[in-house]
Amino acid sequence: MNIYELISIGLYMLVMILIGFYSLRKSTSNSEEFLIGGRKLGPAVTALSAGASDMSGWLLMGLPGAMYAMGISSAWLAIGLTTGAFLNYLLVAPRLRAYTEVAKNAITLPVFFENRFHDKSQLLKLTSSVFILVFFTLYTSAGMVSGGRLFESAFGMDYYTGLFWTSSVVILYTFLGGFLAVSLTDFVQGTIMVMALLLVPAIMIYELNGAGEAFEIIANKNPKYLDLFRGTTTISILSLLAWGLGYFGQPHILVRFMAIDRVDQIPTARKIGMTWMIFTVAGAMFVGLIGIAYLSEFDVATMQKFDASRAEAETIFIYMSRFLFHPFIGGFLLSAILAAVMSTISSQLLVTSSSMTEDIYKNFFNRKASPKSMLLMSRISVLVVAVISILLSLYPKESILSLVGNAWAGFGAAFGPLILLSLLWKRTTAKAGFWGMIVGGAVVLLWVYVPHSYKEVYEIIPGFIASFATIVVISSFGKPVSPEIEAEFNEVDRIIKQ
Repeated sequence: MNIYELISIGLYMLVMILIGFYSLRKSTSNSEEFLIGGRKLGPAVTALSAGASDMSGWLLMGLPGAMYAMGISSAWLAIGLTTGAFLNYLLVAPRLRAYTEVAKNAITLPVFFENRFHDKSQLLKLTSSVFILVFFTLYTSAGMVSGGRLFESAFGMDYYTGLFWTSSVVILYTFLGGFLAVSLTDFVQGTIMVMALLLVPAIMIYELNGAGEAFEIIANKNPKYLDLFRGTTTISILSLLAWGLGYFGQPHILVRFMAIDRVDQIPTARKIGMTWMIFTVAGAMFVGLIGIAYLSEFDVATMQKFDASRAEAETIFIYMSRFLFHPFIGGFLLSAILAAVMSTISSQLLVTSSSMTEDIYKNFFNRKASPKSMLLMSRISVLVVAVISILLSLYPKESILSLVGNAWAGFGAAFGPLILLSLLWKRTTAKAGFWGMIVGGAVVLLWVYVPHSYKEVYEIIPGFIASFATIVVISSFGKPVSPEIEAEFNEVDRIIKQ
């Protein structure tokens, strides 16, 4: 690694740690503040925190690489995700913020499910907690693996050294400052990501004498790069668009909506969040697409290497950051990839530890725990989840990584329909929610692991439909909801309409 790059990356990590210490002093007096920031986040921090925790290294490596390899036909996934994020802000965010407070101030999704349905059996809370604990621990581990491999491939460092630095910094600021530290670091990381993804393609276009010249070069190399339907089918397009359904069930994104200060701030957060997402996704796509023209003009040898390997093509952002800028600025741009990885790790780490603390420890081991003991347990849970994730990261196996690759669909199908219907349909029942969650998760797993002829269909589609239908059918034929549940639902309506 160049010394200037090392300085840039070091400064970035130092800022993350300082934010952790700032958050420790600012507000971590109880578990509610540690796990959900005391519901005091402003709209800008909420928006960028939700965005940064959502977009992992895929945004700066996977998407540019796909655009370089396939052209604009790779945009369907980005369109699906952007649409899903917008609908999440529109349909879920305001009602979830209001309902979690009305439902006895629930600060985790499992507790919300239990309180929303007055579920005395605790099946909803226990089942959703197990989902979160198992899959997010694996998810967190995969993020740590990504951090280690980033240092290995981008900086030429040992995998275990990269794993150590990435994990240590994330664990430290999460342990110290909890949700506030995670959200503030996400805000900074989100800012770094959008700056990097606007700056790199802008300089590329400038050096190619404008966008018109760049697109002419791309068309001359292969007109199919500019064909939105290149290599697609109706099913493949629908499957890519269906990624947007996953947003309704992602706990690490939904918790941001629960933490915003007031419901009336959500429209502002939506505008900021969607603007950020459009700029970052468009910037990432332009890095890959304009990269075709840039390498054709200035570096044919690298172009041939990228053309021969999709894995190599995914490093185009790293290559352009180093090729176009001084190493100190390049190091800052490369920290955007690290920011994307670390923001996702910290969010998943905190959500997993919150489930362990609020949903498992408090419910089954210490119902009368004091605020101080809950805060201590929250920090211990962060360490426990982190240690398990690191141990899984030491010898990464493809089976674990492939399982995590389906986690987006799993959470989207298991939690998404339940979230939507619990917020929008007062007749939804606890029994229906439980079975909808089970059916959604089971269908995703069966679709992935049982041999069949429809593998082209993304597993979230059958999983989401099956879960949604299960909840609607069982709720429709079940007993009417209690007057207390109906009153709480109406109270949420009143808050939203204010």
